[in-house]
Amino acid sequence: MQADFVYEPVFDGAGMQLSVSVLADRDAIRDQMRCDAEAAGFRVLECCGLDEFGSGSGSALGDLILVDCADADAGAMALLSRLDMRAGKSGAQLVVSTTMDALDAVFGCFAMSGAQILVEPGRADRIIAIGRVLAHVPNLRLRELAEEDRLMLLRLTEQVGSIAQRLEGLSSQVDAGQREGGGAFRLESPAQGWHAQGDEYVVDNSKAAPRLPDGALIRKLIRQRQARSQFFDAELFADPAWDILLDLAAARAERRQVCVTSLCIAAGVPATTALRWIAQMVDADLLVRIPDPHDRRRAHIALADATADAMARYFAAIGIGEACELAAA
Repeated sequence: MQADFVYEPVFDGAGMQLSVSVLADRDAIRDQMRCDAEAAGFRVLECCGLDEFGSGSGSALGDLILVDCADADAGAMALLSRLDMRAGKSGAQLVVSTTMDALDAVFGCFAMSGAQILVEPGRADRIIAIGRVLAHVPNLRLRELAEEDRLMLLRLTEQVGSIAQRLEGLSSQVDAGQREGGGAFRLESPAQGWHAQGDEYVVDNSKAAPRLPDGALIRKLIRQRQARSQFFDAELFADPAWDILLDLAAARAERRQVCVTSLCIAAGVPATTALRWIAQMVDADLLVRIPDPHDRRRAHIALADATADAMARYFAAIGIGEACELAAA
């Protein structure tokens, strides 16, 4: 099957055509990715299975690396970690597709390269990912693009731009709140909140930072939000950023770690979309990526301190906090 979009060949600053490495064990998907990369203007440098590429000594990498990894076995994870390191150093672009079952292991392999991770994607999802790579190529000339794909790329561009704009504003608000009131989980010396009377010191606790409410209260709020889907179309209320923040706030209150698969489910949108939100929120310093101390190939996601502070103040402002906990007790 021929791709229904065609680009002029893409070149680097030295006039060399950009190359692609296609790595996949599933034959049909490997052939599909190769076809789409060639149609996008890339020269195929390598097209083989993961084991075959991993066994090669010093195999060259393309400017774009398309990987399909459905199984999280040790050999594949070691190869993905090496690809992440090499791409991070060389500046190559990585697009990795995987399954929901393997997502946690695959996600933990990528910390340096800024890889696009797609979860059980269709062909259109892969084409869009290639389009995002091409968007960073200067002086690219588009010769032909089907109207359906044109609209899809336009919507993606608008979505990514909207995510970045919204999170930039949210990050600024969080930073402002942090500067004003201090962290929710930070012990601070009473530099401005006390005054001396002789040899006695009186501490002013009127502006003490609130704590996050009990995790059970936040979980109840999450269940109430989810109940709307029983009566209305769930897409009407899709708000992945807020659902991610709520789930992580509950986890922080419960002193529990959250894996990326669990967080994608909590976001209430397709996993690939959720990963896009998570990546943008990490870039905006709203979330932090925490390597698993027991398995360096895995990673967890958590609220940044300033974000936790902002969430605690939000809950206090709407009356969900210690007062509710005392009333429940």
